[in-house]
Amino acid sequence: MKSVEQWFTEYGESHRNPTNKMIHWICVPLITFSVLGMLWSLSPWVALLAVAAALLFYLRLSPPLAAAMGAIALPMLWVISNLSQILMLSVLIFVMAWIGQFYGHHVEGKKPSFFKDVQFLLIGPIWLLGFIFRQQGWRY
Repeated sequence: MKSVEQWFTEYGESHRNPTNKMIHWICVPLITFSVLGMLWSLSPWVALLAVAAALLFYLRLSPPLAAAMGAIALPMLWVISNLSQILMLSVLIFVMAWIGQFYGHHVEGKKPSFFKDVQFLLIGPIWLLGFIFRQQGWRY
């Protein structure tokens, strides 16, 4: 299994352009929220199981990043649980955020990483957290 640094290095290869990076800071959290919202609309248990599975993946890479993702996912799920029409809202957010992502990659001139490996869909959120951890001088 790749280390978190190996994932970050490989993911970073197609995320160097400042515009693409800025778009990712907006769109990756929105996509995460929208996916959780769509899963919640199927069943809250489905959303909770998906979060648990993602956290297990993150835990193998970095316990501190897994804890941070849990601290982000739980408030997202709380907001989602209190919204009506979450499916329609989530689909709208998902589509708009992916349009932003593809525009960012167009500017970057490189394909999204998940075309190479679908696991990169899970790496995007912790890649952003990795920046915060490094900026704060925290180890992950």
